[in-house]
Amino acid sequence: MVEPCSVAYHAVARTSLSSNGTAVVVGAGIIGLLLVQTLRAAGWRQIIAVDIEPDKLKLACRLGADIGLIPDREDAVSRIKKMTMNRGADAAFDAVGIDASLKTAIGGLRKGGVLTLIGNLSSHVNLPLQTVVTGEFTINGSCASRGEYPACLDMIAAGTVKVDSLITAVAPLAEGDSWFRRLYQKEKGLVKVILEP
Repeated sequence: MVEPCSVAYHAVARTSLSSNGTAVVVGAGIIGLLLVQTLRAAGWRQIIAVDIEPDKLKLACRLGADIGLIPDREDAVSRIKKMTMNRGADAAFDAVGIDASLKTAIGGLRKGGVLTLIGNLSSHVNLPLQTVVTGEFTINGSCASRGEYPACLDMIAAGTVKVDSLITAVAPLAEGDSWFRRLYQKEKGLVKVILEP
């Protein structure tokens, strides 16, 4: 669990902003859920999670998000704007990496906001260049980690980042094929499965 935690930690560290603002996390998978916790630990005042799965958003809220928004049920960007007095979020993190998630992340940003891209489910996405230029956004790519393991181990040991609630199952390696199939089929309720030899 230290590796995905370090990915989230690295992304937050690359988003060089004062931590007392509003952050939007698009995607409440393992990295998104760790982003929520890392942002909370860093002192971000308001954290908004966005995902299409209600169960993941409930978990995000238990782990530190102030609210979870489902874009299929409401206009997430309008709701983000409303929650920030029409200003927009200071930072947005796209932990998915598809057109729809990028559109939500960019749409929820304030002028001069910072966008950090972590997810890359799609190798190419449509970037609304005019919105980025006129919004004067700073865009960061964030890949893997770089020396954050010690800080993550400390946060996990202190309980600042709770990893146990992210582990769906611990199973023998011999069952790996069936678990990967279930994860690939997006079985509800699965977050992280640890395989032991």
